[in-house]
Amino acid sequence: MSYKEPAPIPDVENPLDSMMSRFNAAIKILGLPDEMYDILKVPARQVIVGLPVTMDDGRIKVFEGYRVIHSTILGPGKGGVRLDPGVTLDEVRALAAWMTWKCAVVDIPYGGAKGGIACNPREMSAGEIERLMRAYTLGMLDIFGPDKDIPAPDMGTGPREMAWLMDEYSKAKGMTTHAVVTGKPLVLGGSLGRTEATGRGVTVSAISAMEKLKLNPYRATAAVQGFGNVGSNAALLLKERGVSIVGISDVSGAYYNDKGIDIEKAIEYRNQNNGILEGFDGAEPIPAEDLLFLPVDLLVPAAKEDVITKHNASKIQAKLIVEGANGPTSATADDIINDKGIMVVPDILANAGGVTVSYFEWVQNRMGYKWPLDRINRRSDRVMKDAFNNVYATSEKYNVNLRLAAYILAIDKVSSSYKFRGGYG
Repeated sequence: MSYKEPAPIPDVENPLDSMMSRFNAAIKILGLPDEMYDILKVPARQVIVGLPVTMDDGRIKVFEGYRVIHSTILGPGKGGVRLDPGVTLDEVRALAAWMTWKCAVVDIPYGGAKGGIACNPREMSAGEIERLMRAYTLGMLDIFGPDKDIPAPDMGTGPREMAWLMDEYSKAKGMTTHAVVTGKPLVLGGSLGRTEATGRGVTVSAISAMEKLKLNPYRATAAVQGFGNVGSNAALLLKERGVSIVGISDVSGAYYNDKGIDIEKAIEYRNQNNGILEGFDGAEPIPAEDLLFLPVDLLVPAAKEDVITKHNASKIQAKLIVEGANGPTSATADDIINDKGIMVVPDILANAGGVTVSYFEWVQNRMGYKWPLDRINRRSDRVMKDAFNNVYATSEKYNVNLRLAAYILAIDKVSSSYKFRGGYG
């Protein structure tokens, strides 16, 4: 094969480099031709918009917004919109590709997409964020649509922002269009179970992996990095399954209690303390990065990209890593972790519970009907369990780790679909 290897990854990690490194490795194993490599490598559409927004003091500030649709081979684009000062086009490209592979791994009929706006929502008023989201929606009117590209919440956004997006899109189209976005408030067509869906999927993945490793959850310990929606729900659900959560962390620092942390108490404290754990007295403060190195059975990185790199991977003592965040492990750390014999349930499998229930929300919107919570949980658990078993079987078939197996499974599905549709003979 004549395609080029990815450029060496520098010390400053790039999520696009990490994604492409794993993508290249999976393509090689599958033996796909150069034409298919080029088709799957290049995003189908990349949009950059300038967003003039009137700030509260009367100034007009122009923000830059992105939307990348990586693939629509399996269905409409699907992916979140994040508000973060560090958003770059490369980051959005990588996240869009990850969404393609994630949807393929859990076998739902979506392609991958992602959006972002370079801003700091913590320094903006609710009115400024609303005007920004509405401007972004208008800038993407030709991109978004229930059958074209379906956004969702991500870092810095939630049901409130999705409600504004749905409203602005609906006004522009002259009719209420619930299915244009997922992660909405319940009264606007949101789904039961969506808030805890990603954390629930992480838990199902973790318990499935622990079964393979013969780890008894009732005798296991865990550390969860990131105590936002994903991390806190994963910690809570893991505790319900018997796992002792001895370490948690957020932007304020890390907290450790070898007897186990009362997760309900930690969530209650966070909710009453401006969303952070600082001052929480149910555990001892420890240096933030030390959380990754605790001698636990399970480590759940549920914060940001590239927190586990070649510089710190050798210090990890966990037997199992289940990735709640997107891209928490850089490609440069993969070999180090593999050599240590640590099983990793990769992000495109472990945190796919969110997009699974987003799919259920979209289906309910299209039907004009709501499912009860027990049905949603039962169906999402089955999807996640089946996906884990399929990835595990692929890892055994090709004698590779779970991360590479997940990419192989996803890329094989997308490339096969493309060929069956007649796009490549």
